[in-house]
Amino acid sequence: MADSLHPPRQSMRRVVLASLIGNALEWYDFFLYGTAAAIVFNKLFFPAVDPIAGTIAAFGTYALGFAARPIGGIIFGHFGDRIGRRAMLVTTLTLMGLTTALVGVLPTYQQIGLWAPILLTVLRIVQGIAVGGEWGGGVLLISENADPKRRGMQTALGQSGVSIGFVLSAAVFALLSGTTSTEAFQSWGWRIPFLVGVVLMVVGLVIRMNVLETRSFAQVQRRHETERFPVLAAIRKHPRAVVVSFGARLAENGGSYIFLVFVLTYASHIGIPQWVTLVGVILGELLEAFTMPLWGALSDRVGRRPVYLGGAIAMIVWAVPFFALLHTRETWLVWLAVVVANAACHSAMIGVQASFFSELFGSGVRYSGVALGHELASVLAGGLSPLIATVLLAWSGSWWPVAAYLGLLGLLTVAALAWAPETRVRDLDAVGQPEPAQPASELAR
Repeated sequence: MADSLHPPRQSMRRVVLASLIGNALEWYDFFLYGTAAAIVFNKLFFPAVDPIAGTIAAFGTYALGFAARPIGGIIFGHFGDRIGRRAMLVTTLTLMGLTTALVGVLPTYQQIGLWAPILLTVLRIVQGIAVGGEWGGGVLLISENADPKRRGMQTALGQSGVSIGFVLSAAVFALLSGTTSTEAFQSWGWRIPFLVGVVLMVVGLVIRMNVLETRSFAQVQRRHETERFPVLAAIRKHPRAVVVSFGARLAENGGSYIFLVFVLTYASHIGIPQWVTLVGVILGELLEAFTMPLWGALSDRVGRRPVYLGGAIAMIVWAVPFFALLHTRETWLVWLAVVVANAACHSAMIGVQASFFSELFGSGVRYSGVALGHELASVLAGGLSPLIATVLLAWSGSWWPVAAYLGLLGLLTVAALAWAPETRVRDLDAVGQPEPAQPASELAR
């Protein structure tokens, strides 16, 4: 008979699969917007301005989705720490799927004028709220059930769903843009990937409805240790953890959206065919889906901080070669630039992030704490990085300021990690709990 604290192997496989597939479907929806913002939204929803200004406007609505993510993190983190992880994950997936489908049927500026960008912005904000509550819950679904000695690898497998979601969104866009005329793609082709989100939502819901609540939260409920206001409790009990997770996230998230979203706009700006960049991004994300668990497994052996720090330093070093290789306009060198940026630099950080952040917070506030640090950073990093990069490009006409911006994000993360504790050996159920009292005989020794 299996120990109740250590579920049988097939149970853990089911948990990992549920997190991976749920992540893939939810992030497919979220990444669709970023890809569309870089390729078509400037023409369909902001046509009254020049191309660069239209792209800035499209990335502006993109950034609003990130601004809404802390709201989602607070809302779903609150109820996730009071009601449970599983119920919140079902809710966020449903909200994201329905919102994405509505984007797919949204009239354009030519059809309804100013209402088009307004409605697009509203839907993007709702998307941001949904995904802001998703990541923390998806992470905890695995980390709070994982084998402590393999937590890094197992949580990284769930994180691979983020890459798979991006690959799906980019691949669908690449397929449609490559098989339809420019007119057809801008008329109806771009809508298909958004409408497919409804089907994917149903698949994800079926999988998540068959997963039980996590062990750690079940113990919190049994001990009646749920907090009335988990977000405030997380800040009060774990202020260092909130700051560390915020800072550690800056390079990972900001760099990611330079390498995945801004690169699509920049490559087109310097004359690289759109399909070349999209294929490079897809290759990079496919490889990252496999390298994440490798970095996670390495962190199980050497620690979370060394691996995460290596990724941040690698991003700083790669910032200049990344743009230099793009400017060769050679297909294989463009692919090399994007693949290394994603499958090596970014992967080392995000592959460790789920286990590292989970181990920073106590079980009673873990959903809220993880979501708070993670999503606050997403506003300043991922949400603004394509916009900031585009503004820097428009201002300077050069890639050097963008490379410097990547370096700055990397340095901020290095500083946060210097203040971070090593968490690899922590017992998740003991984090934040009072130290057991020692017998008087032990204290007298």
